[in-house]
This record gives sequence, structure tokens and C-alpha cells, in this order.
Amino acid sequence: MELQIKEHNGFQYVDEGSGDVLLLLHGLFGALSNWEDVVETFRPHYRVVIPLLPIYDMPLLKAGVPGLVNFVEDFVAAVQLPGPYTVLGNSLGGHIALVYTLHNAPQVSRLVLTGSSGLFEDSMGGSFPKRGNYAFVEERVAYTFYDPTVATKELVDEVFSITNSNSKCLRIISIARSAQRHNLGKDLSRISVPTLLIWGLNDTITPPQVAHEFHRLLPNSELHFLDHCCHAPMMERPKAFNALLAQFLERTKPQAVASR
Repeated sequence: MELQIKEHNGFQYVDEGSGDVLLLLHGLFGALSNWEDVVETFRPHYRVVIPLLPIYDMPLLKAGVPGLVNFVEDFVAAVQLPGPYTVLGNSLGGHIALVYTLHNAPQVSRLVLTGSSGLFEDSMGGSFPKRGNYAFVEERVAYTFYDPTVATKELVDEVFSITNSNSKCLRIISIARSAQRHNLGKDLSRISVPTLLIWGLNDTITPPQVAHEFHRLLPNSELHFLDHCCHAPMMERPKAFNALLAQFLERTKPQAVASR
């Protein structure tokens, strides 16, 4: 499917389906298309909303986790997103989802994290992007997936184009360093909403021990691993990911209050 991009008050986003809201947040090198299978599966029963995060063009002084959380807060207000809603985040998007929840607890009913930063992450395989080096970018993009063929030439070309821009690279580095500094270990116990952790068993960027630590620190969480899967389970194992998500959403559905 091809996602339709909407624009409102300067925000670009996907808004598909109707019903309870699923707010999806992509990662540092992510894109709206990362969530295509989730949108396709859940839009018949949910309203699936994905803001395009301004990772590559936000003001440099605001290029960090707090600035991106503020962006999400402004987006939610601008499109008048009805809460409470379920927030899903992959990689950096999971980090943003956690901080957003800490700041806006009444607005969040459930959390879903996959390959989330916030405790530890090995960004770009331990090194920042090198401008003009296609082979390096190709290797780092493949490092994100268990099956390197998922790193298509189209995806590598997109990341190469991003890393070949001075201004975009500065923002990527600023955001990545902000994520590494912004450790949430002492704050996670304050998040009480039901939380689903779906992790690639072969994740090289946020390894399985990171998932176990999230599970230990988040008081109302459950953890599931997907084998033969790295840092983006919703892309590499979409059927298994969506099955776990559907079960979680059904199991944690708010109970209707009986009328008298």
C-alpha cells in the first residue's frame, strides 16, 4: 500500500481509519513507510496516526529528545487528537513515546515499544554516519536487519542521501547524542499503563538485555521476543508483530462502564 500524506498547520502525517487512536512514532533513520503493515492491518478497526518527525530539518538547538517530544505535543494539539490513545514507538520513537508518556500521562492509555532507546543503544553500529561513503552506509543500514536483503537499494539510497547533507548530519548527531544522554532508568517506574515490549531476538542496536531491563523497570509490562529479527520487528516480522499487537490491544481494551 502507498500511505497518503496529509498536511495541517505545517504538520505532515498519516491518518487512516477510525476508532480508538494508535499514535505511531518512527526512529532516527525511520520513515512513515516503516509502519505500512501496521497501518494496513489495524486501520479497519482503529484510527492509525503517524506524524512525520522533523528529524532532519528541526532547529539545531532543539534537535534532541526533548525537542521531539515538544513536537509531538504540538502535533497532538494541532490535529486535536482525542485521548487517551495507544502510543507505539520504534527505536528513537520508543524513547520519545516514553518521555511523552511521562509528561502527558492522562493522554496515554497503553504503550508499545520495539527496539526502543532510552536505556542503551548502539547507534549506527557504534559510529556516526560518514559523508560520501556509500559502502559504509550500506553496511550500517544492513546492520539494522537480521536479513540484510531487507535493506533494499532504495532504503540505502535514502539514508545515503540524508547522510550526504551537512545540515541533516548535524541534526542526526545531535539527536543521537541527546538520546544517549537522556537515560530513563530512574523514571520508568512512574509509567503504570499497560506496556507491550516486542523485541528482535537478534537486535544488535538495542540488544535483548535492554528489553529485559525495560521489562524489569516498567511495572505493567510484558515482553515478547521474535527470532530471526533485529531492530525493526514491524518491518522484518510484520505478521508476528501484528498478531502480538492485536492480542495486546484486545486484552487491555478499556472496559465499558455499565449504565444503570
